[in-house]
Amino acid sequence: MSLLDILYYPDPQLRTSASEVRDVDGNVAKLVDDMFATMYEAPGIGLAATQVNVHQQVVVIDVSEENDTPLTFINPKIIVAEGMAEMQEGCLSIPGVYETIKRPSEVRIAALDREGNPFEMDADGLLAVCIQHEIDHLQGKLFVDYLSTLKRNRIRKKLEKWVRDGADLDDIPEPVSRSR
Repeated sequence: MSLLDILYYPDPQLRTSASEVRDVDGNVAKLVDDMFATMYEAPGIGLAATQVNVHQQVVVIDVSEENDTPLTFINPKIIVAEGMAEMQEGCLSIPGVYETIKRPSEVRIAALDREGNPFEMDADGLLAVCIQHEIDHLQGKLFVDYLSTLKRNRIRKKLEKWVRDGADLDDIPEPVSRSR
């Protein structure tokens, strides 16, 4: 497994809509493995292929405290979304930024697993939020898009300044805490 480079906001590639995976083959399996390695190293709890500049509908998630519950979603679709909750979100592509976002609190998702087998699953709480967040990435949408234009522009300018000032974005505090 190898680590992949994560794109940082406001990189325009983050706005690219991902294509459906037509054939779940060895290349997709390698991508999934590399995405898990990248996500765990970052550290994060979710990663969409778009964030590593691969524009295919592939998502990896592990919201467990022990990093022992890896989930793969290929061509994920939300088929039911219910309720509403607010939760603080962060993003590996927007390091050091946390904002409260309102999303459905429960979802049913249909997808393919790492071997290409179709499945459906129900999720709530942190997992439901993470699934929605990562599917947004596949559609070229970021969690900052749920914020006001003023707030979004402040975040963009802050990250651009860090880069201009020579900050290594990998050294900015991790965006997602595993504590609940």
